[in-house]
Amino acid sequence: MSFALISAAGSKLTSCFSAEYLFVFLPVFLFAYSIVPDRWKKYVLITASCLFYCLVSGKLIVYLLLTAALMHWFGIWLDRLQTQMKDRLSLAEKEERKAIKNNFAAKKRSVITLAAMLQLGTLLTLKYTGFFLTNINTLLSALHSTAQFEIPSFLIPVGLSFFSLQAVSYLLDVYRGVIPADDNLPRLLLFLGFFPQIVEGPICRYRQTADALWNPQPIRYDNLTHGLTRIAWGVMKKIVVADRLDPLVKKVFTDYASFDGGVIALAAVFYTVQLYMDFSGAMDVVIGTAQIIGVALPENFKRPFFSKTISEFWTRWHITLGAWFRDYVFYPVTTAAPMKKLTTRARKKLGNHYGPLLAGGIALFCVWLGNGVWHGVGWHFIFFGLYHFALIYSGNLLSPLTKRAGSLLHIDPERIAFRWLRILRTTVLVVIGELFFRANGLWAGLAMFKAIFTRFSLPALNAELLSGLGVDWQDLLIVGVTVGIVFTVSVIQEKGVRVCDALYRKPTVIRWGTLYALLLFIIVFGAYGNGYTPVDPLYAQY
Repeated sequence: MSFALISAAGSKLTSCFSAEYLFVFLPVFLFAYSIVPDRWKKYVLITASCLFYCLVSGKLIVYLLLTAALMHWFGIWLDRLQTQMKDRLSLAEKEERKAIKNNFAAKKRSVITLAAMLQLGTLLTLKYTGFFLTNINTLLSALHSTAQFEIPSFLIPVGLSFFSLQAVSYLLDVYRGVIPADDNLPRLLLFLGFFPQIVEGPICRYRQTADALWNPQPIRYDNLTHGLTRIAWGVMKKIVVADRLDPLVKKVFTDYASFDGGVIALAAVFYTVQLYMDFSGAMDVVIGTAQIIGVALPENFKRPFFSKTISEFWTRWHITLGAWFRDYVFYPVTTAAPMKKLTTRARKKLGNHYGPLLAGGIALFCVWLGNGVWHGVGWHFIFFGLYHFALIYSGNLLSPLTKRAGSLLHIDPERIAFRWLRILRTTVLVVIGELFFRANGLWAGLAMFKAIFTRFSLPALNAELLSGLGVDWQDLLIVGVTVGIVFTVSVIQEKGVRVCDALYRKPTVIRWGTLYALLLFIIVFGAYGNGYTPVDPLYAQY
C-alpha cells in the first residue's frame, strides 16, 4: 500500500510498559492522588488523563476534547427531545399521542444518526481514506486510465478507535433511554480519556465506570497490593514473552519467502502467543492501575485458549469489543423490522433452527466486517473478519448435524479427551486467523498459508537458524517456562479459583515473597537493556 497512515505519539509513554510510565508518570500520579483531599481526587484524575494524552498525542488531544464536547451536546439534545415529547404527550388528546411519538422518534433518529456519522465517520475517514483511494487508483490503472487520486497523509490520535466506540455507546444508550444524558462535561471527558485505558481499552460503557471515576476512592492497602501484583503479572507477560518473541515474528513475517512452511507455521504460533501475552498483559497493567484507586474496569480476557469453539473464543478474547458489536450492531440488525419479517417467513419454511439464521447471518456478517475494519487498514483485516464470520456461521449451520453425528457415534462431548481435541481444533483455527491478521497484506498472508502446505518441513532448530531469526535457545527456554507459568495459573482460574484472592489469604511472607519473586523474574529474564529495541503495545496501533 502506498498510502500513509501515521499514529501520532509524542513520547515513550505510549507504552504502559515503559520505564517512563511505570517509574515516573504512575508514581507521581499516585503520590499526587494520595495527598489531596477526597473531593479533589477526580480533578487529579482529569489532570493526569489530559496530561498523559498530551504527552502521547500532543495537539491531537483536540480530537478527544471535541469528542467529549459532541457527546455532551448530542446527549443533552436527545434528552431535551425526550422531555419535550413527554410534555407534549401530557397535554395531547389520546388520538394525537401516536403521531407525537412518531414525530419525536423520527427527530431522535435523525440526531443519533448525525452523531454516529460524525464520530464513526471521522474514524473511517482518518483510517480508511488512503485505503479506498489506493484501491480506486489500482482499479483505474487496470482500466488503463491516467487519472489518479492523490493519497493524503493523516495523523491519527492514539486511542481513537477505542474512545470513538465508547462515545457512540454512550449516545446510543442515551437514545435508547438506558441512561440519562450527563450534563457534566468534565465527567464525560474523564469517562472517555481515563489515562490507563485510552491507548488499548478495555472499551467501557458509561454505566460501568463514569460514576466510579468521578467518585474515586482513597488508596487502600488491599487495592494497592492487588493492583501492583496485577501490574507486575502483566509486565511479565509483555517483556518476558511478547517482546522476546518479537524479533522472530518480525523476521519471518517480513521475509517469509526465505523460509519454508514449517518455520512460517512456527512463527504463526509464536505470533499468536505474542499477541495474547502483549494484549492481555496490557489489560493487566490497565486494570491493575485502576484497581489501585478502587475503579473496577471490565475484564477483556477470560482464558480464551480454553475455548472449544470459535464462538466461545470470541466471548473470551477482547470481550468488551465483542460485547460492543453484539449490543450496537448484532441486536439492532436482527431486531430491525425487515429482519423480523424475514425471520418470521424463514422460520415457517426452514424451521426454528435454520429460519432465524438468515437474519442472524446478515447481522453476523455486519459484525465481522465491522470487526475487521475496526482492527486495521487493509484487505487482510477485512479477510480476518470474514474468516471468523465464515467459521462461526458455518458452525451455526452445521450444529444440528454435528450433534446428530455425535449421538449416532456415541461421542460424549464432555469427555476430557474430546474436549481437548475441540480446544486444539479451535486453537489451530485461531492461529490461522492470526497469520492473516499479522501478515503484511492479504497476498502475503495467502502466500504464507500456501507455503505451510506446499513447502512444509521441520528444519532443525539449530543455533544458526535461531540466530537468523533473532533468538537463541535461551530465549525459547525462557518463553517456554513463562508460558508454562501462565498456563498453570490459567488452569487454576478455569477451575473457578481466584488466584490473586487466594494468594492474599496466605501469610504475609508468602504474599510478599511471591510478589518479590515475580519482580525478580522480570528483572532477570525480561527483554530490555543495551541492544534491545522497545516494542510498542501491539493493539495501540488499532
